[in-house]
Amino acid sequence: MSQTIAFIGLGNMGGGMAANLLKNGFAVRAFDLSEEALAKAVEAGAVRCASAAEAATGADAVVTMLPAGKHVEGVYTSEVFGAAKADALFLDCSTIDVATARRVEEAAAAKGFEMVDAPVSGGIAAANGGTLTFMVGGSDQAFGRARPILSAMGKVVIHAGGAGNGQAAKICNNMLLGATMVATCETFAMAKKLGLDPQTFYDISSVSSGQSWSMTSYCPVPGIGPQSPSDNGYQGGFAVGLMLKDLKLATEAAASVGASVPMGNAAESLYQLLANQGEAARDFSLMIEMLEGK
Repeated sequence: MSQTIAFIGLGNMGGGMAANLLKNGFAVRAFDLSEEALAKAVEAGAVRCASAAEAATGADAVVTMLPAGKHVEGVYTSEVFGAAKADALFLDCSTIDVATARRVEEAAAAKGFEMVDAPVSGGIAAANGGTLTFMVGGSDQAFGRARPILSAMGKVVIHAGGAGNGQAAKICNNMLLGATMVATCETFAMAKKLGLDPQTFYDISSVSSGQSWSMTSYCPVPGIGPQSPSDNGYQGGFAVGLMLKDLKLATEAAASVGASVPMGNAAESLYQLLANQGEAARDFSLMIEMLEGK
């Protein structure tokens, strides 16, 4: 008998994730505030629910994919805790602040529930293709229960430690990504001004000590390296606004524990400038155009 999953939050990421649960034999009870998103989930085979509480009722596990910590805390404390059956497992796949993740997991534990924070890496294409990476915080037992569900939506599932450590891993990773993308963009811009052909610079740096994922997997220069959003007018991919959100979470977390993150702070400031120019919806590799003065 297949497990029944309540899936709450069916946006760009959640919709693909829920569809992969269905493809892998899980029954899905779906809820989203967007009728369009909910209709897509129903078309894929999910059962329509009128609220988060209705979706959680009778489900073996609850998966949430929501915009921010306040939404996660509100959904669990106001709806899910009171509706879920006693042995339900909770999996929050949102990217939120570490403090809220730990607070919600502590509240779940106090009510007898097991819960993990399991933010994702990989973007919309990976969500649709079932190739996401999950970094998971929670007890060994909760992780063991969560792993088969997460594996139906991704190809890599890593236990990062106790409650909140999944979020810690996610924001540290994305702060590194944001900073290396800025560095990649500024070096391409400088190389061009020094008279160095972008393809030649790529050919050299991609096999030298300056190599990074931002260069060889996601090059910000159109026509250089593997296909990426730069080849599509910086549409799709990972939006500037989402990178800015993650950088803010990272620098706030750093401040809370007294960690020095000068590169993270610089990346946040630069992505804030880019967002202020009205580019929050375009891909974060668009940074190169701002640094080139376009």
